Amino acid sequence: MEKERMERISELTRISRERPLTEEEQAEREELRREYLEEWRRGAQSVLENTYVVDEKGSKQKLKRRK
Repeated sequence: MEKERMERISELTRISRERPLTEEEQAEREELRREYLEEWRRGAQSVLENTYVVDEKGSKQKLKRRK
């Protein structure tokens, strides 16, 4: 996520501690949070897809995806 977007999320959080957010600000914050979580999930999924477990015998197995 772009640095400006992360800073905007932080700014909206600071504002919300001082006063109630307007409906537009709330919608913007929710959209930015949604984008952040989607990006975080993609990154975490990428890490897990490239993770292997080594057993006692030394053989590597790729992590299995839960359903």
